[in-house]
Amino acid sequence: MLTALPDYPLRHSDGLHDSFARVPRTPPWSALGFVARSPSFGWRDLAGMDPVAALPLLDVRVPGIYDRLDELSAAEFLDAIGFPAAARHLAFEVFSRSFFVDPRRLSAAELALMFHIYFLGSSEGLLFDVPNEPFPHALWDPLRSYLEGHGVQVRCGAAVDSVAPSADGERVTLRAGDGSGRSGGSDTYDGVVLALDTSGLRELVGSSPALGDAPWRARIDALRTAPPFLVSRLWLDRPTAPGRPGFLGTSGFGPLDNVSVLHAWEGEAARWAAANNGSVLELHAYAVDPAADRGAVQERLLRELHRVHPETAAAGIVDARHEWRADCPLFPVGGYRARPTVRTPAPAVMLAGDLVRTGLPVALMERAATTGFLAANALLARWGV
Repeated sequence: MLTALPDYPLRHSDGLHDSFARVPRTPPWSALGFVARSPSFGWRDLAGMDPVAALPLLDVRVPGIYDRLDELSAAEFLDAIGFPAAARHLAFEVFSRSFFVDPRRLSAAELALMFHIYFLGSSEGLLFDVPNEPFPHALWDPLRSYLEGHGVQVRCGAAVDSVAPSADGERVTLRAGDGSGRSGGSDTYDGVVLALDTSGLRELVGSSPALGDAPWRARIDALRTAPPFLVSRLWLDRPTAPGRPGFLGTSGFGPLDNVSVLHAWEGEAARWAAANNGSVLELHAYAVDPAADRGAVQERLLRELHRVHPETAAAGIVDARHEWRADCPLFPVGGYRARPTVRTPAPAVMLAGDLVRTGLPVALMERAATTGFLAANALLARWGV
């Protein structure tokens, strides 16, 4: 189901490269190993940093890290600690854009938390596993089969128009619909976990006047979404050069943030590439200007791909799919305290997702998974489980 990528290389347009393949896996040697081996961040750069200002990078505790850094932007924090420009534009710019937002709009606390996760929080922070088949085949379909085998009813594509807790808060009624406002009946449950993206949560709470008190509803309404991002998948009529990394983080190549060589690790893409003597690539652009011309951005990504992997310039495009999304939460400067927690004012309704505030040092997908467990445990605790 999963296969390990041997490296997560980073490349800047000015020629700088970084790699995590030979960095020790064990914290804190992982951070020290990165400094020792990185061409963009050396011991001299480390000595030039402000150790007092940089201390939060080494002492990440929640909520303390937010008390110290949430009122600063990631860009301001890196300026304050004297972070070297080369490493900043490579490693930290790549990492900060993983939040789908410009570093000038991102809370420094979130950046420090991500640094902790990558370098100090886990032996698996620097490299990662990927599914060796498309997600439905490798993850979602087997998970659905497992759940259904244990009596779970999976209802995909079923719209929920509103959530109404009972007067005592012990049960919850969901009103179903077809997405157009027409009612499709209702069902009542002992507990509900709302694991929605930012816009979905705002819309559902907005159409559920009985859910939560006024201050809580105002906090939900104040949540915002990060700028849009683009994922372009290309099927090309010739192979990429041997040895191209399966996943490459880029900086300085216009809007291009990542290049994935899918046929290097995904079975379906590999089979197509072998049968057609071609290649399958995926290009990512994060934090795209909402006013940008989408067609122009797609064309720019292709031109930047030709700079990153020059052999693709001569390739013909057999097929291309472009997916635009704007469903990632924004983690703005000073926004931590206003984010909702797992528990809501309704005892039988919980929240989960990367937008949800928790007291644990997790971020992004790890936060989504962690809050899912916390939400389930909170409901189970109500029944003594």
